[in-house]
Amino acid sequence: METHLIAGLGNPGPEYASTRHNAGFLAVDALAEQLGARYWKTECGALTAKVSRGGATLVLAKPQSYMNTSGGPVKQLMAAYGVSPDRLIVIHDELDIPAGSVRVKVGGGHAGHNGLRSICDKLQTRDWARVRCGIGRPPGRMSVTDFVLSAPRGDALDEFRQACHRASQAALSLMDEGLERTQQQFNA
Repeated sequence: METHLIAGLGNPGPEYASTRHNAGFLAVDALAEQLGARYWKTECGALTAKVSRGGATLVLAKPQSYMNTSGGPVKQLMAAYGVSPDRLIVIHDELDIPAGSVRVKVGGGHAGHNGLRSICDKLQTRDWARVRCGIGRPPGRMSVTDFVLSAPRGDALDEFRQACHRASQAALSLMDEGLERTQQQFNA
């Protein structure tokens, strides 16, 4: 049975739980709920839950090492489960995509995203799937750090939650439909 790793990026702890930077965690939580994953355990520096789906094992993961060092737990989980980069999907927040939008791609740079930089460095490759959950740019002169580590409010919160759910669906689509069809559906 083939194993796939879906890693949502974020920061551990209640103070970060609903921040924009935790879009990956929220998308993985949505996946876990949809797929009936009820048991989470700590392994390889991440919270993980396993589910069977369509003849494959899915390992859902939320690295607990903080965003900047997400690559360590991702690499350890890939080694522990024998997952190659072509069976890795990383879900993360993305400043350069309008809030509420979701985009999917394979490969590319890290665009200054420290979680992606860490994964690129640890894996020594950029050839893995990314589901990018758009959070938009900070308003006015707000710093990027303050923006990503703040929680959206009001209508922006609803939009953020919907985008995280769409990101979870894009990850499943990548597995079921492949890259091209998923991009047609989500990148439009």
